[in-house]
Amino acid sequence: MDLRMPVMDGTETTRRLCEQYPQVAVVVLTTFADEDSILGALGAGARGYLTKNAGRKDITRAIRAAAAGQSVLDREVQDRLLATVRNTGTATATATATTSTTTANGPVPGSDLPEDLTRREREVLALIGQGLPNREIAEKLFISEATLKTHINNLFAKAGIPDRAAAVRRAIEAGLA
Repeated sequence: MDLRMPVMDGTETTRRLCEQYPQVAVVVLTTFADEDSILGALGAGARGYLTKNAGRKDITRAIRAAAAGQSVLDREVQDRLLATVRNTGTATATATATTSTTTANGPVPGSDLPEDLTRREREVLALIGQGLPNREIAEKLFISEATLKTHINNLFAKAGIPDRAAAVRRAIEAGLA
């Protein structure tokens, strides 16, 4: 999937494909490696993200991995995501009260999220962070898509998350994805 296309962009096309046909695995192949493009595509459900610098072997590996339910990000994309997470640190944190819990092995995943998030809302955030579309999340949690949307709305409101791309970022920052 390319991201810049006429009529409908690749992110929206990916979102629709993943919602309507959850068995379809989308791999993005594009010249764009900026944070918004990457997070938008992954948040829409793409299982892989490669820049057009990728060779045949990389593309083949990404397609096979996506078909097997795995995710592949090329090095440039990985580096961009890591830089984004490191640079944003707590800058994207909301004014919502949060706690930081640590163990001998470091921070507990998800401990920097609002205390009032339910276990289910944390599960939903983790699955959004993995780039799963709503239909797959609902199936994994054995709930309807309508119930899932209620959880997502509550999660976004409590954590001050404006959109799905920000949710992916927040899940990564919290160590849930």
